[in-house]
Amino acid sequence: MPEPRPPGERSEPVADRDRETIRAAQAVLQGESSVPFYRRLLPFLGPAFIASVAYVDPGNFATNIQAGAQFGYLLIWVILASNLIAMLIQSLAAKLGIATGMNLAEMSREHFPFPVVLGMWFIAELVAMATDLAEFLGAAVGFNLLLDVPLLIAGFLTAIATYLILGLQSRGFRPLEAVITTMIGVIAASYLVEVLLGRPDWGEIGRAMVSPRFAGQESVLLAVGILGATVMPHVIFLHSHLTQNRVVVSREDLKRRIYHFEILDVVLAMGVAGLVNGAMLVTAAATFHDTGYQNIASIQEAYRTLTPLLGPLSALLFGVALLASGLSSSTVGTMAGQVVMQGYLHRQIPIWARRGLTMLPALVVIALGVDATRTLVISQVVLSFGLPFALVPLVLFTRKRAIMKGLVNHPLTTLLATAVTLLIICLNFLLIYQLVVI
Repeated sequence: MPEPRPPGERSEPVADRDRETIRAAQAVLQGESSVPFYRRLLPFLGPAFIASVAYVDPGNFATNIQAGAQFGYLLIWVILASNLIAMLIQSLAAKLGIATGMNLAEMSREHFPFPVVLGMWFIAELVAMATDLAEFLGAAVGFNLLLDVPLLIAGFLTAIATYLILGLQSRGFRPLEAVITTMIGVIAASYLVEVLLGRPDWGEIGRAMVSPRFAGQESVLLAVGILGATVMPHVIFLHSHLTQNRVVVSREDLKRRIYHFEILDVVLAMGVAGLVNGAMLVTAAATFHDTGYQNIASIQEAYRTLTPLLGPLSALLFGVALLASGLSSSTVGTMAGQVVMQGYLHRQIPIWARRGLTMLPALVVIALGVDATRTLVISQVVLSFGLPFALVPLVLFTRKRAIMKGLVNHPLTTLLATAVTLLIICLNFLLIYQLVVI
């Protein structure tokens, strides 16, 4: 078995475009930078924004629209709770990469028997493909709605667009982070306008946030769906990878400083994702629930209904946000697949080949005319099975001082993370039972 990489040694070369960012970060860590705090924070921002894409993917569109249309503002508190959980899990993933210089898949290979590792890799690959299926379909539906082209043609447009975005990896981490963050900004700006157009009841939103409650079994099941999709296993692997190589130091005090900056990165990125998810539900509540369209259940139906209710601008912004969500999350899913294979097997395939393999199922689904929304639901069931294989090792590793040294979890952090992990796993299996058995 290969030896762990020594602290301070990079696993990949540094692109020229990234050197300035790394130098700026090192100057901050050494106390050589006298610029304002927000300027000192900038070199460390980025990894969490890439990870946050998973929290505003097309699956979230479907769930939030359905929750808002059926129950109004009732479940807005579930989104708030989900966002806090996301912050905790992603901060642990970032901390693992910073403390060990290894990502979650690499750590699993080092500490588990190889047959177990092989099984974990196989499950992670299935989950990555299921996730990419949903995200690729979402982008294709976005092209389909905006350009009024057949869904299959929209699928090929999605393939071309994601190839172009993935090509930015050859230029370093900063250009790709800039594009992904811009797409998140587009989604956020689109939904800010949607909220303004929808004119929601802010008093009712405030009451729903501070008084958690349900309204029958269906609202409970929808809450389970929202919470169950809180953590995407592929971005746990990816986030630990993005922090392991960004700014490499060997001193424990400098690692702690990097982690403190990364916490801010997580809070900002997940905060934006949480606001977007809240805006989705609020817009659906104000637009559909309050006007008698409680049965809106699909993305396409929501798009077509927005025009007569709020005007063509609203429908256009919805389509643009969906397209940006699908393209960015599909790109991130492909990156995560590379990390999983490299970490578990110490093998890589060309990124263009992986992109081709993971988008093939989506193109087949589109060509066969299978319902896109139903496919999104099925993909979430497959994704749920992969959660324990990411969450459990993450908590196990971050609680061990021999692995984490100065960044080991506080006992309360481990307790909270364990409780959250058990809750998410139970809710996901409850969701699977509801979808498959009932």
